Amino acid sequence: MPVNFQLRIVTPEKILYSGDVVSLQAPGSEGSFGVLANHAPMVASLSTGAMDFVEDGDRRHLATSGGFVEVSGEGVTVLAETAEFNDEIDITRAQASRDRAHQRVVDREQDRVRAEAALQRALNRLKVAGSA
Repeated sequence: MPVNFQLRIVTPEKILYSGDVVSLQAPGSEGSFGVLANHAPMVASLSTGAMDFVEDGDRRHLATSGGFVEVSGEGVTVLAETAEFNDEIDITRAQASRDRAHQRVVDREQDRVRAEAALQRALNRLKVAGSA
């Protein structure tokens, strides 16, 4: 039987999730990484990407856009700039965000780095929203 660990996902607005999980897969700034129970302590920065974890045999998917992960003896804490579960993403809103960001990149009217980051966040939300 798999060993669980405590996972907390916190955004500036709220505690999004708190519970026991079997595994966590996160989009680190240096590449994707996984965490299982008894993982060595570490701190890692997050990039925009898909995060998932297994809880009671079910895989849950989230879209994240940066932050930090701390792994300790007490469990794992994710401090996310933003995080949304796939089934809570407003697809119409994400598509509109993608289109606006794409247009800003094409028009070069805005700061290109910000426009490209906004486009990546919108594309990530759409990708995660399609996760089953």
